[in-house]
Amino acid sequence: MSKFSNYLENAIVDATLRGVALSVPSGTFLALFTADPTDANVTENEVNTTAWPSYVRQDVAQGGATATGWTAPSDGVTSNAKALTFAANNGAGAVTVTHIGVYDSSIGGNLLYHAPLTQAKTLQVGDVISFAVGSITVTLQ
Repeated sequence: MSKFSNYLENAIVDATLRGVALSVPSGTFLALFTADPTDANVTENEVNTTAWPSYVRQDVAQGGATATGWTAPSDGVTSNAKALTFAANNGAGAVTVTHIGVYDSSIGGNLLYHAPLTQAKTLQVGDVISFAVGSITVTLQ
């Protein structure tokens, strides 16, 4: 995952070239999308609770300090330090997940990074989706 959102691109430029303080998130949350959220954060593409009532973004640090959710960066690369599992799809039908994103809030907030899944995943009713430790990589280039 290496696509920056417009929000994060502007925040980094402001912080590094304009002296504007970069707001540090109190947590990071993994979101699932049914289509590309784009750098502009098209929130309509996030899985919604009408289709999947038990869907919620997952706290990458699982209640711990934000840093515990990610490995220490090396050469601009970090990955998730904890396994992340979403609740089973309890909607009326299948939901196809095509993209993931990292937000600075469990609801609303700012999209930080986003990327397509290697392969779209169709979750039938009762299916879960999970991400093993190290399977989500953020690369800054």
